[in-house]
Amino acid sequence: MKPIIAPDSEQPKSFSFLKKNEKLIKEIISRYPKGRQKSAIMPLLDLTQRQMAETVKKGGGWIPRAAMDEIARIVDVAPMKIYEVATFYSMYNLRPVGKYNIQCCTTTPCWLSGSSDIVKTAEKELGIKMGQTTKDQKFTLTDVECMGACANAPMVQVNDDYYEDLTPETMQNLLSALSKGNPPKKGPQNGRIAAMPLGGPTSLEKEAKKAKVV
Repeated sequence: MKPIIAPDSEQPKSFSFLKKNEKLIKEIISRYPKGRQKSAIMPLLDLTQRQMAETVKKGGGWIPRAAMDEIARIVDVAPMKIYEVATFYSMYNLRPVGKYNIQCCTTTPCWLSGSSDIVKTAEKELGIKMGQTTKDQKFTLTDVECMGACANAPMVQVNDDYYEDLTPETMQNLLSALSKGNPPKKGPQNGRIAAMPLGGPTSLEKEAKKAKVV
């Protein structure tokens, strides 16, 4: 899916990392062999997004072009190398997003399990369409591909957290809780333990009880 990139009018003219992150940048780069500092591109993009989430007055984290240029300078590569990575992965936001980025999986397993109804519920409750952000910059709806939680379909990812086994009702409850700034417990929303069968373990039952997962 082609990423939505912020227009020039929304791009800040400059970007610099916070002092507390400068030390972290050095630590990240030190994880890789000398001369391989470009391997740090992805974690530095993630760090940028988290810094923006922390410092923007409203909304959530995203990665402006000026930040990508700064990363290019730090790891000594052409800016295009940073752009290529940032535009490839959907986890990087290249435009301003809401405080809660609701990433809706609509790939086959989730679709077969009712993701269309989840999307419709979200659009109705928030008054926006997929790819849009609410006027108060609290919510953004994003259409994403499979996020690997197929056993718990349908699901959405809110920022870093998965909310799984959703129904239109539990999706409505999730959005209501988020709007009040009180996110519910992440994971399955139907009482399921992780990806375990709803009726409990069907094998290794003694081990499951010993591990206190049931």
